[in-house]
Amino acid sequence: MSGIELSSTAFDDRTVIPRRHSGEGENLSPPLTWSGVPHEATELVLLCEDPDAPGTTFLHWLVTGIDPGTTGVAEGQTPQGGRAWPNGFGRAGWGGPMPPPGHGQHRYFFRLYALSEPLPLHEHPGVEDVHRALKGRELASGTLVGTYQR
Repeated sequence: MSGIELSSTAFDDRTVIPRRHSGEGENLSPPLTWSGVPHEATELVLLCEDPDAPGTTFLHWLVTGIDPGTTGVAEGQTPQGGRAWPNGFGRAGWGGPMPPPGHGQHRYFFRLYALSEPLPLHEHPGVEDVHRALKGRELASGTLVGTYQR
C-alpha cells in the first residue's frame, strides 16, 4: 500500500537523522510533511519504529487521531488533533533514536497511514498491536526511513 508522500526537511530518505532529534541530542521529533492523503480518510496515524533494535521492534513514536486535513507537523510538536501514545521508553510522544553503542546502524521507519475508521487500541499498545489494528483500515500509507548509530 502506498500513495502518501512522506518527507522531512531534517533528513532525506535513507540518510542519517540529525543528532538533535536523537535521545542523546535535544530529543525533538523531526519536522514532517505529507501529501496524497485520500479524501475519504477519517484519521491519520503516525508511527516511528526501529526494527533493528535487539530482541524486538522498538516503538519510538505513535500518534493516532490526526486530522486528515493536515499536511505535516513542526519539529518537536504533536500533529494536529493527534493523541500521543507511550513509546518504548514508556513516555507519551516522541522518543528519539538511542541504539545501543556499538550495535551498528539502525533504521527508523516513519510511517503515516490514512485510515477508513478510527484505530482501536488499548492503553499501552505495542508495535504488534498497532500493526494488527491497522489491518483492514488502511486506505493509503507513506514511509520515510532515517538511520542512526552510536
